[in-house]
Amino acid sequence: MDKKKPIGILGGTFNPIHHGHLRLALELYERLDFAKILLIPSAHPPHRAQPSVSSQRRLEMVQVAITNVKGLSVDDRELRRQGPSYMVDTLSSLRDDYPHNPLYLILGMDAFMGLPLWHQWEKLIKLTHLLIVRRPNCVLEHAMSEFVKKNKTIRIEDIPGLNISATQIRDLIAAGKNPRYLLPSAVLDIINTYQLYREIE
Repeated sequence: MDKKKPIGILGGTFNPIHHGHLRLALELYERLDFAKILLIPSAHPPHRAQPSVSSQRRLEMVQVAITNVKGLSVDDRELRRQGPSYMVDTLSSLRDDYPHNPLYLILGMDAFMGLPLWHQWEKLIKLTHLLIVRRPNCVLEHAMSEFVKKNKTIRIEDIPGLNISATQIRDLIAAGKNPRYLLPSAVLDIINTYQLYREIE
């Protein structure tokens, strides 16, 4: 791995991982010449409900989704760590593991707008660059717009997204409908094998 190239970090519950996550990661990898993109499943997300599917199954789904895809890797450090999955702890750990590579935390606009609610959020800028993915016609709120202007470590990329959500997929499955083509077939195979998401949340 080129030690000078940046490493992208895409966290999430991935409950389940779908083509929206994967297409975004692959496009950023190729567009910005990353060394790789790390997909990091969250074990205990502090800002949302605990995922309905175990860490083991969500990790397995990410693993099969990126099999043989150049540039995409899964990192299970949050699943191996006790307590809430605070991003500041994850980034500190990654900084130790990759001392020579710039780190870029990939955030959607909604996540970026909520950044002040994150644990020790102001420390993030010292550990990583922020790569904000903006959908077309999306406008930054004033307060965060000023934050962007003051920090040269923040980059905004305009990328048309696939309009897919994990909630949509779970709801389809719970309703007995077919979510095929919204997520990789290998991921759907795991969902069907273990009868995941059969109950309405």
